[in-house]
Amino acid sequence: MNRYRYRVDAMHCQGCVKRLRAAVGAVDGDATLDADPAQRELTVTTQLDEAHLRQLLDSAGYPASPLDETREAASDTALTLQVPAMHCQGCVKRMRAAIQQADAAAEVSGEPDQQRLRVVSALPAERVAALLTEAGYAPAPSTAPAQGQATAQDEKATAQDEKAAAQDEKAAAQDATAVTAQPDTATGTQTAQPAPQRLAIGGMTCAGCVNAVQKALAATPGVTRAQVNFASETAQVGGSADLEALITAVRGAGYTATPIADLRQASAQRQRDNRRQWRRHLREACVSLALGIPMMLAMFVHQPRLEGTERWVWMALGLATLGVLASAGRRFFEGAWKAFRHHQANMDTLIALGTAAAWLYSMTVVLFPGLIPPASRHLYFEASLMIVGLIGIGQALELRAKGRSSQALSRLLDLQSRTARVIRQGQEREVAIERVQVGERIRVRPGERLPVDGEVESGESHIDESMLTGEPDAVRKGPGDSVSAGTVNGRGSLVYRATQVGDDTRLGRIVDQVAQAQESRPPIGALADRVAGIFVPSVMIIAVLTALAWLNLGPAPQLVHMLVAATTVLIIACPCALGLATPISTMLGISKAAEHGVLIRDGEALQTASRLSMLVVDKTGTLTEGRPRVTASHYWQTEARAQAAVVALERGSEHPLASALLAHLGDARETPAVSAFESLTGRGLVANLAGSGQALLGNAALMHDHAIDIEAAAETAESWQQQAASVVYLALDGQLAALFAVRDALREDSRAAVTRLRQAGLKVVMLSGDNTAAASAIAREAGIDEVHAELLPGDKQAAVAALQQRGERVGMVGDGINDAPALAQADVGFAIGQGTDVAIESAGITLMRDSLHGVADAIAISRATLTNIKQNLWGAFGYNTLGIPIAAGVLYPLTGMLLSPMLAALAMSASSVTVVANASRLRRFTPGGGTPSDQERH
Repeated sequence: MNRYRYRVDAMHCQGCVKRLRAAVGAVDGDATLDADPAQRELTVTTQLDEAHLRQLLDSAGYPASPLDETREAASDTALTLQVPAMHCQGCVKRMRAAIQQADAAAEVSGEPDQQRLRVVSALPAERVAALLTEAGYAPAPSTAPAQGQATAQDEKATAQDEKAAAQDEKAAAQDATAVTAQPDTATGTQTAQPAPQRLAIGGMTCAGCVNAVQKALAATPGVTRAQVNFASETAQVGGSADLEALITAVRGAGYTATPIADLRQASAQRQRDNRRQWRRHLREACVSLALGIPMMLAMFVHQPRLEGTERWVWMALGLATLGVLASAGRRFFEGAWKAFRHHQANMDTLIALGTAAAWLYSMTVVLFPGLIPPASRHLYFEASLMIVGLIGIGQALELRAKGRSSQALSRLLDLQSRTARVIRQGQEREVAIERVQVGERIRVRPGERLPVDGEVESGESHIDESMLTGEPDAVRKGPGDSVSAGTVNGRGSLVYRATQVGDDTRLGRIVDQVAQAQESRPPIGALADRVAGIFVPSVMIIAVLTALAWLNLGPAPQLVHMLVAATTVLIIACPCALGLATPISTMLGISKAAEHGVLIRDGEALQTASRLSMLVVDKTGTLTEGRPRVTASHYWQTEARAQAAVVALERGSEHPLASALLAHLGDARETPAVSAFESLTGRGLVANLAGSGQALLGNAALMHDHAIDIEAAAETAESWQQQAASVVYLALDGQLAALFAVRDALREDSRAAVTRLRQAGLKVVMLSGDNTAAASAIAREAGIDEVHAELLPGDKQAAVAALQQRGERVGMVGDGINDAPALAQADVGFAIGQGTDVAIESAGITLMRDSLHGVADAIAISRATLTNIKQNLWGAFGYNTLGIPIAAGVLYPLTGMLLSPMLAALAMSASSVTVVANASRLRRFTPGGGTPSDQERH
């Protein structure tokens, strides 16, 4: 028996181990596999030679590199670091760039799910840690060992991983019907960081509040990353900080925080809170305006006289105004006082100062008119009332619009069933969805929504998966087919076995990713974040300088001019618009993408996708259907003998070409014994067959290497290749025996999608591992001019890097497994297909349907979203840039008038509502050029 040890980067859970065991066991039933998914290590004991074993692993989609050789070559320069801030392959790419600036030959690979980084470099450990820290990815001190060493914690974690893996294998043996192992429980690693914690934040009124909460959370010990979203009023915190410590930190900043344990309940609670606040704002606005409007109208027809009985009337109105401010306007003063106690300033501070200044000045005029020059004896009670009323209406409208912006996530949450019909002990029982366990049998009736993921055991039906994939056509499902939670059953009845439940279902992962992406922010919002941190204090300074300027330099009456200008500056400034400009558009854009079956990882991927200049596409499974079929064959030796040889060579392989050949020839036949099997990368297979001598199965290059005369097949092979078919040669006993044409047909919508992408201004390039003739033929059919063929996975990554060096912003479209290196190398990766774990990990954007139209949709939505964000930012910055100087009185020399505080309040409310309304246009955005079915659906 031979024993091999490998590193398998694509292995990430016990489900992967199960598939590897099946692939090797199909050829060598006595083989044993020991695996550590957390460390990506695989040990195989088998009778197979290494070449045959490596070919099996490659065919299964898990390329392997010899572990002992790798460690021996790099034992003195290997580092394993825990990086809490790493959460995706984009982070790995940035860390790789930082390290390779100092050591171009450094090898950097990462496991975002474990937050583990592996570095092979000539740099000392301290230098690597310093480079990572400068890049914003400081390694955890306790997990930064010396070169070539591992910490005791790592060794302990590895031992526990092995124990957990053994337990998982035992459980799998006991339940032969289990389809997919649970990745969360399979690894059991101790070094993984906790999942990000979500909090619902209360009391935020503007971007300044967001800045205060974010600083408080970031300063909490154990926090590695904190993101606060003003639009959704939530915070997402990474690291090991205790939940109570986070809540205490938020309360210490003057706000409230409650943990979000269930997204559905949190969404429902947020909607209830929004409705309650909406009613409160309208009620307070009505109370303020009920007194303020008549008082304002009276000012147009009557000049106040502060003597006799009328003076007492104005005193009563002043006290009534105070009552309104203490009730309807109370929240502004409470917010301002809370901010003051925590040495902060926010929008409430500006409103409270402006309304209080107007009321105090007016009451001073009423009570002590002798202290005020006659020309300055003006009353502004109505201004305080109108400010509170108009801002209340604006906030109510803002709440209503913000509520609509989160409807897409709510609709996803509504897809999750609350109960399931489980078959237990031969009886059907309706149980809560939380009580459904993996392996249980579930019945779903016609028209019902599926509660969990699973595999069909009996029955046939058509499933509507449009809510997950964006594809409107129902998909036929029968025994052996997989089904997903949230989809809707057609007219048939199905019984299926649960394979994923709760948050581990496909729908659960989609909901979690959409929620996380909505809480992220694109880099374009960084400027607004920096401005928001100093906005309110800056406005207060401007208001003070304005007051001093009018008091010392202004015309009579100076006091009146000073009061009006300073109050108007305080009121017109709008930190709300700045705070909403980026997050609300991001929320809507990511939600719109999810409606079209496009999952965007975060705001950075959203922004990058909008700037792409070139799109690189894989051929197999991306442009083509991914299901090769033998379309023609020709024999020069006995047909039965040739077919038996092909089946013997390809039996047990999961390579797409092998599957096509076996499907064409049939696997149920007697075959000669195989020995001296060898797989030659990029060539084919070589082996000895009992009774047939040496057998060769592969491409023309393999035949030339072994001096096989294939001249007789030249014309046929060329004809097939011109039809986009891959040609497979079989030689027996040194003579050409057979020729097979294997063709992977172009998807029906690929040409239309490529045309659409080119119309969007992108250059489309195809990368393929197929031969040049077949790849060129597919490219011609798809309308692609530039083709690079006969590439290995590493060559694709190099091709993407070369395009980037030319100054192109490159997007890569692949299946997310063999194309993972190129997906990670690209500026943004698009994983096309069914959203596998590797795809979601390697790509910035995952497409839930097998169509390039999804890529075009993603790019169109990202461009529309970034355009919308830019409009919001220009509007917010432009509003404040123009409004504050006008409020300060720069137009007074031309007009002889100052802007009224009431108009300032109206303008301030209108600015926030305008930003939200502009962002809401994304709800009606439809990416054009889709398939006919898409167009009909929209």
